[in-house]
Order: sequence, then structure tokens, then C-alpha cells
Amino acid sequence: MPADPAFAASRSPSSPASSSSRLPATAPLLLPLLLAALTLAACGKEQAPAAARTPEVAYVTLRHQPVALSTELPGRTVAYRVAEVRPQVDGIILKRLFKEGSEVRQGQQLYQIDPSIYQAAHASASATLESARQTAQRYERLARDRAVSQQEYEQARAAWLTAQAAVDRAAIDLRYTRVLAPISGRIGRSFASEGALATNGQANALATVQQLDPIYVDVTQPSSALLGLRRDLAAGRLEAAGDNAARVRLILEDGSEYAEPGRLEFTEVGVDTGTGSVTLRAVFPNPRHELLPGMFVRARMQQGVRPAAMLAPQRGVTRDAKGQATALLVNQNDEVELRRIEAERVIGDNWLVSGGLQPGERLIVDGVQFVRPGMKVRPLPLTAVAPADTANTANASSAASAVVSQR
Repeated sequence: MPADPAFAASRSPSSPASSSSRLPATAPLLLPLLLAALTLAACGKEQAPAAARTPEVAYVTLRHQPVALSTELPGRTVAYRVAEVRPQVDGIILKRLFKEGSEVRQGQQLYQIDPSIYQAAHASASATLESARQTAQRYERLARDRAVSQQEYEQARAAWLTAQAAVDRAAIDLRYTRVLAPISGRIGRSFASEGALATNGQANALATVQQLDPIYVDVTQPSSALLGLRRDLAAGRLEAAGDNAARVRLILEDGSEYAEPGRLEFTEVGVDTGTGSVTLRAVFPNPRHELLPGMFVRARMQQGVRPAAMLAPQRGVTRDAKGQATALLVNQNDEVELRRIEAERVIGDNWLVSGGLQPGERLIVDGVQFVRPGMKVRPLPLTAVAPADTANTANASSAASAVVSQR
């Protein structure tokens, strides 16, 4: 049976009726894709000028300036004088005549040892002395009359002198029953009470007296630091600190600064073979006894003056993966340049730079994270940066030029 031509025409893909019937089904799917493409194109047109904009950076102009250098070294306070109170005779302690922790004067009586035995010994020696004296005087008259020999007279006189020495020794022992303060200062706790037996030469002291005004501060530093300092002075990189070369300030445990300045007394003449360090000793007035022996402190000593130092703000200095200090600078073409520098120490908010930077160069301090070497930038001077304080100190374990200058 032949096919119906009308039916075949309706099933043909090229039929206009078939195409028009399929458009309404695909149109909703194409419309969101077209809108998304138009949105991306618009965003690209808006972002293109922003990407091409030249970044702005803030810089400071480097310059040479004189910088006063100092160093802080850890140390301990040490009493100016220390004396242990020890008995010099044997006996029972009858009294303790001081208050623990009080101030005592040199020669003040601290203890009373039972003196009865020594009083009796002194009385016996005095009696012997009187008898020997009379015998010697009688023999002297007899010797003049040649009634006794000269030798007998000399023996009697020797016995007299021996008796006199025994009296003196008994008087000394009797005086030692009064235990006196050997120095003036603050006395600590008593290690013996009434009724305790005191023995001459005993290992334990009865008490300890310490002179706290003035007071010592002992600090240590590597011996290599002194060598480096002397080389800097010889090369002219450092100037002597002048009259204040031996001046020392003290930082207490709570971070406050001690009001009274001190001075260096001496430097140890030898180097500790175990630690390779040298001991420095400073002395401070301590009228209010704020400093006590054994306190941990930091001594700040003036090291010298570097007349042409280069200071770079800390926020403009970074370190690479190897730990090398680096800085970003703006060259004459307003392009970023990476420079490796030698950052010697921190002084306040700055690095003391000993190499890698020159006066007049522009160091980037703000906007470092947005630029890279070789990039074109728009440099702006950082007017808000305050000038470096040349009186700031460098917290580094370098040598104290106060010692070398003092010498």
C-alpha cells in the first residue's frame, strides 16, 4: 500500500512546521547563558583599567647621622662588702643583742658569750704577773749589789714579761666574749640563739653583715666583643664616649630604670676558659636600699658614638629564606630594586645598617607587599616618619666602649 504523501511531508526534518515547533523548548536554556556571558564581559571591561594602574609606595630617603651606641648586658647585684660574724672563743651564748634585718654599726655588740671562765683566767694571769713583777724588781736590786748573778736577774725579768703576755692574752679572750660587728651594714638572720654553744673556728657563721650602699653589679660579656670594639675604635668607626665613657644605667627586673647612675670599676684581667667571657663590675649608690644582693638586672653601658651611621626603618627591612636581610628601593627610573644589606643591630625602631645602602637612596617602607623587583611604581615620600632618635640604645651583646675608653 503506497504511503500517504501528506503524512510523509509532515514527518520530514526540513519541514517548516517541524522547526517552528521545537524553538520554544530550547529558548529558556540559552537565555541564562547569554546573560552570564554579557556579565563577564562587562566585568572584564571594568577590571582592565584597575589592573593596569601603577601601584603607589611610600619611601624614606636614607642619610648618614651620628648615633650614640650602647649595650645592655645581664648581671647580678653583689654586696659591696660582706662579713661573716664568727666566734673567736668557746662558750655558751648568753644574749643576742640585735634585731634581724636591722642596720648595725661597725664595733656594735651583737652577741654575749659567757665570760666567767675568761674572767677567772684573766684574774689568775694578773696575779701571776704581779708576783713576777715583784720578783724581777727584787732581783734587779740584788743584781746591782752582786747578791745574785746577772743570769738569775734576766730569768726573773723574762718571767715577768711572760706573765705580762699571759695577761694580755687573757684580756683578749675576755674581750672576744663580746662578739662585735666587723663592718657597718645590714645584718641578716641569726643562726645561733641564746644557750647555743659557740666554738672558735666553727664552720657556720653566727650571722652575716652586708654593706649595701654602695652596691656592685657584675655583668659578663664575650671576650670577642672587646676585640671587635677595639678594632672599631682603631679604624675610626667609633668615637670615644668622652667623660661619660664609664657611665652606666641600670634596668630593674620590672623593666623600670634605676634612678641613680653608676660607673665601671674594673674589667676582669682574665677570660673565663669555660665560657669565654669577661666580667665587668659597676658600682651604684644605693641610699634607699632598693637594690638587694642577688637581684637580676640589666646594665646599660654607653659604647661610643658612630659619627656616620645609616639607620633604616625596621618595616622596610625583611629577610629571605637564607636569613639574609633585604630591602626594596626605588631607583631613578621609579622601578623597584631588591638589595641585600647588612643589618647589624636594632636601635629603637630602626636597623643599624653597615653595608648595602647609600645616602640619598629611597627605601620603600609602605606597600612592600604589593610590589616586586623590576615593577614600575609611583613613589611618595613618607612624611609621617619621625627622625631617628640618636640617643636610643642598641640591645646587643657587643662590647662596652666605656671600658676601653676608661683605659
